[in-house]
Amino acid sequence: MREIEPVVSPVVEAWATYRTTSARDWPARRLVEAKGDSRVSVVLPARNEEATVGAIVATIREHLMDRVALVDELIVVDSRSTDRTAQVARAAGARVVGQDDMTRGLPRLAGKGDALWAGLAAAEGDIVAFVDADLREFRSHFVAGLLGPLLADPSVEFVKGFYHRPLVGTHTVEPDGGGRVTELMARPLLNLFWPELAGFVQPLAGEYAGRREVLEQVPFVSGYGVETALLIDLLELVGLDALAQVDLGERKHRHQDTAALGRMSAQIMQAAWSRLQRRGWASPGMMPGTLLTQFRRGGSDALPHLDREITVSDVSVQERPPLAQLRNRVPRRRVAV
Repeated sequence: MREIEPVVSPVVEAWATYRTTSARDWPARRLVEAKGDSRVSVVLPARNEEATVGAIVATIREHLMDRVALVDELIVVDSRSTDRTAQVARAAGARVVGQDDMTRGLPRLAGKGDALWAGLAAAEGDIVAFVDADLREFRSHFVAGLLGPLLADPSVEFVKGFYHRPLVGTHTVEPDGGGRVTELMARPLLNLFWPELAGFVQPLAGEYAGRREVLEQVPFVSGYGVETALLIDLLELVGLDALAQVDLGERKHRHQDTAALGRMSAQIMQAAWSRLQRRGWASPGMMPGTLLTQFRRGGSDALPHLDREITVSDVSVQERPPLAQLRNRVPRRRVAV
């Protein structure tokens, strides 16, 4: 019997063809003309990123604010840094707000997702773009590319970036070795339960942009599950056709070790599980475990006969409710830190 070759879903193929562009398609000067009266904010969540945040801020300010008036507001959210992240970002030209200042009076949450939520609360733009603060060799097309589909097409509500991610080792460089969590966990998970999202090249990318009125209607997961949760929630809120993606070229950043990637994966699974429960695909009364047991080199009292040490991490995630529900409790502008 002849085997049938697997093919891409017609829905996914059509979407990827129609809603995928390149940053080269969106030169900043042309976008200024398309911008009209819209205001654009760029938000960088940053925790101990003094080594990279200044160059990113300076590049955005020089190329997208001073040379062309594409970006109106540039915010760095200081996520409880213990280094000079805030001072470096401010010196480079960003407005710096503290994560805890923007969420004062609300339950204290930790992680990137809460910093993103705080940045959205602080921003005043009609369109808000998010960029990770650990990028190296950053170029302004990362922001312009994300803004292009939103400024050119009113039917687009959210844009996700994608790129090549080289993994730099001690003696070798894998051109596409980054994105290990994407390939080993996130992509299989999304293909299994949300196959409409299979066309996203980098579902965990930290660079994305959306319209304020849409972003304010979805919750933000407190930990590393925020990107997965946003895609799923926005798919259900606005539909696949309102989502788009842009090729940003190559992304260089700091890589985490395997154990850290395991904790990241666990938080993504927690975020996905809560959404499966909401859709009735998982028992509402069944609560997944929130502790992750891992092993690392080194003896321990618990396992004296093994050259391993047990480590246990809490990988539970919480969610900040949609900003629209709390807008009267969170002013957009507070005293900068």
